[in-house]
Amino acid sequence: MTRITAACTLAVLACAVTAPAAHAGPSSPTTAVVSLGDSYISGEAGRWEGNSNSQFGSRDGTDRAYVGGCCSYDTSRVYLGGSDDNGCHRSDVAEILSNTIGVGEKVNLACSGATTANVIRASQGGQSHDGETPQADQLAPVAQRDAVKLIVLSIGGNDLGFADIIQECVTDWSTSSADDPEYCYDDQQPQVDARMPGAMAGVGNAIDEVRAVMAGAGYAQSDYRFVLQGYPSPVPRGAENRYPESGWSRLTTGGCPFWNRDSDWARDSLVAQISDNLRSVAAGRGLEFLDLRDTLQGREVCSTAASLANGSPSPTTSEWTRFLVSGAGQGDLQESFHPNAYAERGLGRCLTLLWSASPGRYACRNAPGQSYSAMTLAPS
Repeated sequence: MTRITAACTLAVLACAVTAPAAHAGPSSPTTAVVSLGDSYISGEAGRWEGNSNSQFGSRDGTDRAYVGGCCSYDTSRVYLGGSDDNGCHRSDVAEILSNTIGVGEKVNLACSGATTANVIRASQGGQSHDGETPQADQLAPVAQRDAVKLIVLSIGGNDLGFADIIQECVTDWSTSSADDPEYCYDDQQPQVDARMPGAMAGVGNAIDEVRAVMAGAGYAQSDYRFVLQGYPSPVPRGAENRYPESGWSRLTTGGCPFWNRDSDWARDSLVAQISDNLRSVAAGRGLEFLDLRDTLQGREVCSTAASLANGSPSPTTSEWTRFLVSGAGQGDLQESFHPNAYAERGLGRCLTLLWSASPGRYACRNAPGQSYSAMTLAPS
């Protein structure tokens, strides 16, 4: 099991010496918060602070893995606990770590690319992912050792084929012209509709599995808060894209090769549909819900309200979404279209605000022109 905690930042031996007795569970003196799920909560793209087209060095200060010289990088500085090697990409600024909730441990079990089957226990048909056991099985020893006070789950997007949808939209933009555009929304929407019932059933099963693990460790549901969160849109509406729809700048400069019609669909239809369905699952299972559909408004890749870093990355002016990787010197393709380090810190701020609020349904939003510390949380 790969486990990332705030308390265990020293040697493994030191952590073992100070760890509380096994099987303390809800009565343990060590409290914890835990995240489960996919790339949108693991911290994928947390390596980056804004985007730059520079292929070398610090990439205009955006690459947090930069060590020095022309091309020296250490991704383990950002993606912790070996998750840089297996692709889980659990970043040091993932929301479960960047929040300021006062607990003893912060545990990130999420993994990029995970589906609902990767959350469900192996004994119940769950599947391993990236060489790791199902996340509910990883949760069990944490719940037995620590007093888990909050669990946050982000799952379902990969069951819907989110990455495939993005790939199709990029391909359609790249292989057609403004005079005769080939859109992705009309092909992809029926597929999303067909997959949605199964994906939401999977989310429900994942929730039930997490609760079963917690019950097995001696918890009543009132002993911890359980939050299901939605997804933000990584792309802006067509009218809010700062690059012209025709020509190659959306690809070669901005890293956002989508037709306006497809951008509008993704921003206002697809993300809304997924969010509404997740909210319904949360309500049906008695979970809290964190709505992220507007979290990146004005901070999306290519948004008119943001810009490339140009040597001075800033949480007030730079993009909070990773652009489509456009060169060998720009990290991993899988980081594309994910919240970057600025956004992860913003999500951590919203999680802190949620923790301070009464249990319920909330929407997380950024404050235009301000840093991630100015995030707001409102009833949804």
